[in-house]
Amino acid sequence: MALQWKGVIPALTTKFTADDKLDFPLFEKNLNAQLDAGVEGVILGGTLGEASVLSREEKFDLVKFAVNKIAGKVPVIMNIAEGSTREAVKLAAEAEKCGATGLMMLPPMRYKSDHRETVAYFKAVAESSSLPIMIYNNPIDYKIEVTLEMFSELAENKNIQAVKESTRDVSNVTRMINRFGDRYKILCGVDTIAMEELMLGAAGWVAGLVCAFPKETVAVYKLTKAGKMEDALKINRWFLPLLELDLHPKLVQYIKLAEQETGIGSEIVRAPRLTLIGEERDRVLKLIRDGIKTRPKLE
Repeated sequence: MALQWKGVIPALTTKFTADDKLDFPLFEKNLNAQLDAGVEGVILGGTLGEASVLSREEKFDLVKFAVNKIAGKVPVIMNIAEGSTREAVKLAAEAEKCGATGLMMLPPMRYKSDHRETVAYFKAVAESSSLPIMIYNNPIDYKIEVTLEMFSELAENKNIQAVKESTRDVSNVTRMINRFGDRYKILCGVDTIAMEELMLGAAGWVAGLVCAFPKETVAVYKLTKAGKMEDALKINRWFLPLLELDLHPKLVQYIKLAEQETGIGSEIVRAPRLTLIGEERDRVLKLIRDGIKTRPKLE
């Protein structure tokens, strides 16, 4: 399946059982809800999620399971976030063997690479794999910005095709389009500004709260792209308090609690994360339940 890099692409949370094993039945339930809503791909192993607490075997078990269940309906994209170029190349090769359709890639982890090192890292993986690649540009959380100059050097690698735009500067969409035209597909990676970036020319949305609210997320995307701004705004304004959960360091706990409340997930996390308790849980739960009570009716 050719990867189009458009539409809503959920960064799926990892489901766990009470005894800390991968919960494949619950993962499948959420996956089916996403497919029914009309997402156009899925991403596994998101870095701000729980990828860092998964073993390599677990990551590829998830990829193989998703590839099998999706059966070619939409692309399956695996995230790579490694400190070593050598390990990143190995993961890319294994992802391809497991049937992944594409890769999402962070700059090197832990070490703050400079311009030359960052470009060399991405090129090494791109040249080792035939899979299409989306670069995840998130200098807020990962401290390395993939600059316009870096993208200029990476343009010769044809399988580097897209960017998950998470600089939180909406004008960066325009900068990318002004500089590169349609060379790179731009997907917004920040839930709270997705509608704005779609209006500015982003082709898609790598979404977080979609894990709990898939139909509403897809509706905002489709209405915005169809130019039905008033209809999109009504949903987006309802959605914003929930979308803001995606900006918090505990976004995993918050999104999983929302998934539990909408019936397509559970709040179980893997240590060192712990499930929410006390005032924090009450506050987040009220916000989620208020959102569910006032959920817009979709046509």
